[in-house]
Amino acid sequence: QRQLVESGGGLVQAGGSLRLSCAASQHTFSPYAMGWFRQAAGKEREFVAAIWLTASSTYYASSIKGRFTISRDNAKPTVFLQMNSLKPEDTADYYCAARTGPTSYSTNFYAPGNYNYWGQGTQVTVSS
Repeated sequence: QRQLVESGGGLVQAGGSLRLSCAASQHTFSPYAMGWFRQAAGKEREFVAAIWLTASSTYYASSIKGRFTISRDNAKPTVFLQMNSLKPEDTADYYCAARTGPTSYSTNFYAPGNYNYWGQGTQVTVSS
């Protein structure tokens, strides 16, 4: 079964940085897009960033734009989320997602329902 495996979460002070990684556990897994979502305690899951792998287009939530960067490893379906200038409000469980269905410029990359594979999540805690 295809799986996404996240790594890189942890505890960091405000203003610090973390780099999250998401790798597919099967080499035959070929998503068209991959993204990151997060869910803080008591809140709904929210979009963070996504990358359309075919077009190398990136998408960001306004709350993290300029601080977070999503990137890819061209050798395999792996994406990274570089998080800089972290704030306490960035504290959440971060989930990697992948979309294997048809993808185009009309795809809503921001909606979690448009991704059909999810990782188990990695916890990010930012202390003040």
